[in-house]
Amino acid sequence: MPSAECFFKKNDTFDIRYKHFRLFNMKHITALLSIALGAVLFFSCNNKSAQNEQTECQGFKLGTGVNVSHWLSQSDRRGEERANQITKADFDSIASMGFEHVRLPIDEVQFYDENLNRDEEAFALLKNAIDWTLENNMNIIVDLHITRAHYFLTADANTLFTETSAQDHMVAIWKDLQKFLKSYPTDRLAYELLNEAVAPTHEALNQLEGRLIAAIREEEPNRYIIVGSNWAQSVETMEFLQVPENDKHLVISFHYYNPLFVTHYGAPWTIYKDCKENVTYPGNLLTDTSFFAGKDEKTVQEYRTQSGVWDKEKMFSQIKKAVDRGKELGLQVYCGEFGAYPNFVNKESRLNWYKDMAAIFKENNIANAHWCYKGDFPIVDDNLTPNEIPAILLGK
Repeated sequence: MPSAECFFKKNDTFDIRYKHFRLFNMKHITALLSIALGAVLFFSCNNKSAQNEQTECQGFKLGTGVNVSHWLSQSDRRGEERANQITKADFDSIASMGFEHVRLPIDEVQFYDENLNRDEEAFALLKNAIDWTLENNMNIIVDLHITRAHYFLTADANTLFTETSAQDHMVAIWKDLQKFLKSYPTDRLAYELLNEAVAPTHEALNQLEGRLIAAIREEEPNRYIIVGSNWAQSVETMEFLQVPENDKHLVISFHYYNPLFVTHYGAPWTIYKDCKENVTYPGNLLTDTSFFAGKDEKTVQEYRTQSGVWDKEKMFSQIKKAVDRGKELGLQVYCGEFGAYPNFVNKESRLNWYKDMAAIFKENNIANAHWCYKGDFPIVDDNLTPNEIPAILLGK
């Protein structure tokens, strides 16, 4: 199973002041010290709201997880249909397979109207999801996936990085989410600020993420926060990611789907939707590239980038950029999304890709979450029976 670094939550020191001190014999001193030590341990591990100097006590573990997608995000279902789409049985299923955490995407449009009035039904489902996760001894990341001002597939239409009012609104969303979420233990629940940011400049993203972190830190100095790099959390932009200094309650996240001829072959929302050629991984993915002919120059360039020889070493040469950035910043690295579309590429090549990804995660201590649970990259069927992927990812 890919291992993950444990994160540690700090708590207040327990300041004991004495007005008067009388002489005690050694027996009394020993007893007094035992009582004092017990008090220190009790309060330092249970006072979660204190905000001054803190001591390390509990861990926030990510490990291997899965995205519960297309439920509270990227879905038009509402009412009873939405409520019945994902139930406690799904979270029980995820835990029974051995996953250690859930990444839960949520969309602004499902949770708020344009004036930031809550949809109480959506918040009730969010509470259910968190409770079901914690009851199964898993941890959870609440991921603000899509907002009205930012969607990762419509970069040109986004206003999040061009309008101050949109950024003010983003801060207001997180402050309200924080009101709802802050009662949950910091060693069990983390916040992910924004999914797959597509900002016009790296600095624009760094500034916004810094502002959001500062807003959250006003009330929660120890909440773990997931931050990603620009252009859909690409490993290629990880070197430009900047975070506040001395904040060790951060996790840097990347997403990885290369090579797309394996992971998105035949996916209807991509330029790979019409591919019919045989793909072999590892090795030279395509022996026949004649279908490149007639495509526009931009598409052909991407085809060439995503074809050729691919193997574990080539994939790690890219992922290493995230690993190195984590070492530079002294922060845990997290692959929040990866997966291979199931319907077209040959099964052997697809499973070979998963085996190499699992090995990379394990060998480099990279926490990870598969995209996704059901959805378009499923790991279970309609009866919640697992396919081959969970066993590969969990090392079973």
